[in-house]
Amino acid sequence: MNNLQQLSTLAHKKAHYLLEDSIKITFDSPLSPEEKKLIFDLAQSLKPWRKGPFWIDELFIDSEWKSFLKFNLISSFVNFEDKEVADIGCNNGYYMFRILSHHPKSITGFDPYLLFKSQFDFLNFFIQSPICYETLGVEHLCSYHKKFDVILCMGVLYHRSDPILTLKHLAKSLNPNGEVILDTLILDCKEEVALCPPKSYAKMSNAYFIPSISALRGWCERAGFKEVELLTQVPTTTQEQRKTEWIDSMSLENFLDPHNPNKTIEGYQAPIRGYFRLKRK
Repeated sequence: MNNLQQLSTLAHKKAHYLLEDSIKITFDSPLSPEEKKLIFDLAQSLKPWRKGPFWIDELFIDSEWKSFLKFNLISSFVNFEDKEVADIGCNNGYYMFRILSHHPKSITGFDPYLLFKSQFDFLNFFIQSPICYETLGVEHLCSYHKKFDVILCMGVLYHRSDPILTLKHLAKSLNPNGEVILDTLILDCKEEVALCPPKSYAKMSNAYFIPSISALRGWCERAGFKEVELLTQVPTTTQEQRKTEWIDSMSLENFLDPHNPNKTIEGYQAPIRGYFRLKRK
């Protein structure tokens, strides 16, 4: 039996959820020890948990990222109500679940990694949301059957080997007057340049280009955006991203120079994230 199919034994349980900083799933009646063990074992089998956190009854899934810090930041700049929303690189759906309370018209997540889809299915078994989760990447956006009013692209751009093409996909997938909320690593300098690490950045071998703000503006203009608004920029700290028992691997504290936390282990500038609103021509 597929691991998630085992959840069918909990179908008789009435679940409720609270979309707070920690998404909380509770039940009308107490869980038996066997039911608690089933939920724990399934959650353990789905590690690593990158986004969150989540409570399922008394089980706390303490994810690597305190994702509420980022969501609370961007949600103050975005109106999701009655909008067609997409989340690119949606992971386990944490941001999409949070958006539910903002009453969007629809939410569609795109992420090709099956582990993250399994985490979403595990959570959505209890939440029973109308979210549509597609195991597709940003490169599939232009051929998708609908366009969007708001597209979240959070922590994706620097993982793409052709960032301008990625931005073009985003621009072409917007409805008129739509907007992209972009979160990406940025280089703290005035020149129109981008860092292109030959091996890794903060031990990420798939970090290809980290632009200055002026370089990013140029990329966006080439991609077809007419407006590039910097919403805010903040350093990534170990208060937001850190190792927990739910990832079984290293995290930010291992990726920084132990003698100088302002530098990565490779000697580059420590992570700074820029948050942008992009509107197409």
